[in-house]
Amino acid sequence: MTVSPETFTGHIGRTLEESTPSFVEPPHPGEDAPNVVVVLLDDTGFAQFGCYGSDIDTPNIDQLAAGGLQFTNFHVTPLCSPTRASLLTGRAQHAVGMRSISNFNTGFPHQLGHISPQAATMAEVLGAAGYATFCTGKWHLAPMEQCSAAGPFDHWPLGKGFNRFYGFLEGETDQFYPDLVSDNHPIEPPAKPEDGYHVSEDIIDQALSMISDSKGVRPDRPFFAYIPFGATHAPHQAPEKYLTKYRGAFDEGWDVVRQRWFEQQIELGIISEQTQLAPRNPGVEPWDELPETQQRLAARLQEAFAAFLDHTDDQIGRLVQGLDDLGQLNNTLLILLSDNGASQEGGPFGVMHEMKFFNGILETPEEAIKDIESIGGPQSHTNYPWGWAQCGNSPFKWYKQNTHEGGVHVPMIVHWPQGLDQSERGTKRHQFVNVADIAPTIYEFLGITPPETFKGIEQLPVTGHSFAPLLNDANHPATNTLQYFEMAGSRALVAGNWKAVCRHLPGADYDTELWELYHLTVDPSECDDQAATQPEKLDELIGLWWEEAERHGVLPLDDRGLTLFGPRFRDRSPHPTSRRYVYRPPMLPIPAQASAAIGGRSFDLTAQVDCQSGQEGVLWSTGTENSGISFFVLNGELILEYNAFGQRTVVSGPRSVPQGPSTLVAHLRRTGSSTGRVQLSLNGEFGQAAELPLYMGVISSVGSSIGYDHGSAISAQYESPFPFAGILYQVEIELLSRQSVEAESAQAQAEMSRQ
Repeated sequence: MTVSPETFTGHIGRTLEESTPSFVEPPHPGEDAPNVVVVLLDDTGFAQFGCYGSDIDTPNIDQLAAGGLQFTNFHVTPLCSPTRASLLTGRAQHAVGMRSISNFNTGFPHQLGHISPQAATMAEVLGAAGYATFCTGKWHLAPMEQCSAAGPFDHWPLGKGFNRFYGFLEGETDQFYPDLVSDNHPIEPPAKPEDGYHVSEDIIDQALSMISDSKGVRPDRPFFAYIPFGATHAPHQAPEKYLTKYRGAFDEGWDVVRQRWFEQQIELGIISEQTQLAPRNPGVEPWDELPETQQRLAARLQEAFAAFLDHTDDQIGRLVQGLDDLGQLNNTLLILLSDNGASQEGGPFGVMHEMKFFNGILETPEEAIKDIESIGGPQSHTNYPWGWAQCGNSPFKWYKQNTHEGGVHVPMIVHWPQGLDQSERGTKRHQFVNVADIAPTIYEFLGITPPETFKGIEQLPVTGHSFAPLLNDANHPATNTLQYFEMAGSRALVAGNWKAVCRHLPGADYDTELWELYHLTVDPSECDDQAATQPEKLDELIGLWWEEAERHGVLPLDDRGLTLFGPRFRDRSPHPTSRRYVYRPPMLPIPAQASAAIGGRSFDLTAQVDCQSGQEGVLWSTGTENSGISFFVLNGELILEYNAFGQRTVVSGPRSVPQGPSTLVAHLRRTGSSTGRVQLSLNGEFGQAAELPLYMGVISSVGSSIGYDHGSAISAQYESPFPFAGILYQVEIELLSRQSVEAESAQAQAEMSRQ
């Protein structure tokens, strides 16, 4: 009789009496195995928690620090996806294929746009050991062009070891109208902001539900919960009561506030008394010299950030209370950290809409101040200015994306009542620790050895260093004494108490640009450059950097940035080589990077419909109420609304939409570096054209909807989702080459001359 030798070890005879059964015992980590919870904040600087020096209310985070350990020398990568990849694998970000954000695939092993299958995640390793595994929040570890309902799903959370997932896959989302995914399929948010909805609350609701479901049925089984908030990444959005709470709180300006936070850091023992407050970064002006309009705008933008962080702290409090209510807090190893330093993406003035940064638009305070009352709410998509970002990174210089301390030195708290000696609770750890060290530390506590092969694939070695000995021994030496950093050509290396760092500018010569050298024991804020006085030490560290770069797969150095956002038209891609997209409803929302690649391009949008009298609705839309395009029928009229960050252009068709089958077309043309034109046609008859003063290259983090408007309404003329009530057969989007647009323009001019 044929049996499966892998699973059956008994004996099969002719009858039951002659046979011996065998049962497969599922893996179990042991009755006393702790739960593991990792809470990750986004773009949160070293000084921004109350217990790290700020005036922002974070009582729940502060309480975790008071009952746990506060790390003051913890480091990450300068960007979100690389930090997440390193965190979840215990390996260098380059080695696992994530030198930059997952939106890019450069064709080199260090930038795959996903975590290499040679690097099993903590979810995969802990799941194989018998843990239940959950993730709620921001993922940003899958190629974004694969993040539509079409998949493939290999690099989504469920493909990387998580049993359940609820959150969003992109690098950011609207906090009030998020692009949500449940497990392996997109979903609509369960409520709207007018109902009190905010995504941070939702992901904690879902995390607690998953944990409760698991523990209710299998109380013996521990869980691993990874909870990466969208907070405090832009857009900075919070419920109104939190925004109101901080009115006027930052009117003193960033110089006074930063000095106070710095002094509070010294008083709290976060930094030593000999630490210097780094000088203002280039582009950060003295607060007292700013015009009043600029001060008002900057203060309000910082209020929105503070409200966002305060609100997030309350959600962390709900999580901790929920764990306590379930009787799980005492034996839960909870680690809370940020993925990189405070963001510089708001520019010198801050922005009302962060996507302006990606369009190269420098909005003046005089322009932005007109909408000051909307800051922090659903009608805004804000990020704060450089001055407040450096304040959040106190006492350091530079920001997210930089390998100086402002980009890579962030807070981390470890809380584990059952695992920490009573005498150690509320103490600090000043030893150097890196994000790649977290996974091996967890493995050591759980008694788990990372597999050499996983699912038949040989695994890369876990190169992080367990800091488990530090938890109950404040005097134990650092376990990680050599750590490289790299981001878009900027490089750094920490070797013991020394740091060499080079801030690279795109296009600069790697071989001739200057390195800096700092003795971190006496100069953790990188104020006194020792490069000129210690050239041999600098050369030693530079040489070590190149050795580490070879060992961890950092090369080739690549300083490309926004240009990599351009989709690459190729086979087996959502971006067809024909540059023609055909969508037929019903369809779920399509994420921005998997949607038709219309940013900055000329294209024709054609809808084939059958419309009867009174039938109206959205045919196609992309974006949100803050920036987007909507093509719809309203009151019998064909309309396109082009919303370029509040600068709205509305154009109509030549006549009413007739009853029966029709071909409705929007012709959008780029006419200059940032200008365009739009014209509608109905069954071949053209309406009036309208000029577009701003033709957006990057429109939104929210992608396309077919037959309705997903999320917040792009046009104020309707309420979303405003589904089309007629028959929508298909929507076709055809991208046009520059040559075809020029030929079309020449033909039009010839026709006008003839007439």
